[in-house]
Amino acid sequence: MTGFFYHPTFLLHDTGSGHPERPDRLRVILNHLQESKLLDRLEQFEPSPAEVDDLALVHPKAHIKSIEEACHRAPAALDSDTIVSTAASYDTARLAAGAAIQACELVATGNLFNAFCAVRPPGHHAEPEQAMGFCLFSNVAIAASWLRSRQLAERVLIVDWDVHHGNGTQAATYDRGDIFFLSFHQWPLYPGTGRPEERGRGEGVEKNLNITFAPDTSEADYLEKFSSTVKKVFVEYSPDFILISAGFDAHRDDPLANLNLTESSYAQMTELVVELAEKPAGGRIVSVLEGGYNLTALAGSVAAHLEVLLKDQGQ
Repeated sequence: MTGFFYHPTFLLHDTGSGHPERPDRLRVILNHLQESKLLDRLEQFEPSPAEVDDLALVHPKAHIKSIEEACHRAPAALDSDTIVSTAASYDTARLAAGAAIQACELVATGNLFNAFCAVRPPGHHAEPEQAMGFCLFSNVAIAASWLRSRQLAERVLIVDWDVHHGNGTQAATYDRGDIFFLSFHQWPLYPGTGRPEERGRGEGVEKNLNITFAPDTSEADYLEKFSSTVKKVFVEYSPDFILISAGFDAHRDDPLANLNLTESSYAQMTELVVELAEKPAGGRIVSVLEGGYNLTALAGSVAAHLEVLLKDQGQ
């Protein structure tokens, strides 16, 4: 079965009027999945909040406490575009990380074949000691670190296809040899990190790979580079668990970037990862929502992604 992790509390994180990362992002996904009957084919879960000790696999406890305190003082801006609202923002951020962890546990132990986490706030910009870019806690980096801490995987691969570089994920994994971070992103673009020469440090040397695309890169050129790079990484690293930072803002209709992917692009990218993951990882994939700000494009792209995860099981 493919798991679908969602909690109504995610809608309570209020970023303010006009903010791109808004509750409607999840509402349109749910409505689309319900109307298409796709939701009925998924095994649905309501996650529990991540424990502070689990968040602390990436974030120092003093920083976690500072986020909690900021949320209790809210509304507040942690940076120019990272807004929190009362205690709900802290609760939703813990739930988002908890969803990623619980999905990983169920997939790693064979209780699910793969999973998708429809969460907010997103996580891949949250650095160990800095919330930023709409993100409070580094959901995918926390889940990857949790898998390693529980010895449920030896070589975790994070594929980040959000249009923005996952600087927070990179910062959390940069010196680790047991977590490979592979990012595909537009350059130049926020947050200004993710250059090709950033290849890791210490045990993490050659376990960090940034693939950049100029604005207006064609869909065909993007998919060709994606395919060749992902195939090479699978051969060289042989991951036994795959996490996808699934941002859908490289879509041609997204207002925050300038690439040209479509719903079909995301289906093809998912098909490739699923195919390559079968042998080294037994198909163990957990996908976690990051960006995507055109509501129609977001809902359709998530559905295309889920159709492939389900198709691999003959559902």
